[in-house]
Amino acid sequence: MNNWLNLAGRLLIALLFLGGAAQKFTDPAPVQQMIAAVGLPVSLVWPLALFNLLASIALLTGPRVRTVALVLAAYCIFTSWFHWQLRADPWQVTILVKNWAVAGGLLVLASAGPGRFAR
Repeated sequence: MNNWLNLAGRLLIALLFLGGAAQKFTDPAPVQQMIAAVGLPVSLVWPLALFNLLASIALLTGPRVRTVALVLAAYCIFTSWFHWQLRADPWQVTILVKNWAVAGGLLVLASAGPGRFAR
């Protein structure tokens, strides 16, 4: 049962990153605005989109799920910085906390490992 739960958890987390990749590829403007707001080049949206896509695939298939989970946890914590707009947009606080929660789940995955259903 644990292996199936692990696979289901990896699938759900992977869907989050897959959705992030799709959003960045199809409508990059919102992410480019956030990137520009902190003084970074807007062209970073493309490597970020690719990173999200590859990360989602890696979470599902492995190998190195533990390492991928640690990298993604750090990514979630780092990207929280873009959502630290407490007064400007209260909805961003929800996204910030969601990023922390996902990072927590990824840390648990890094600890538990991929289970039986990964290469």
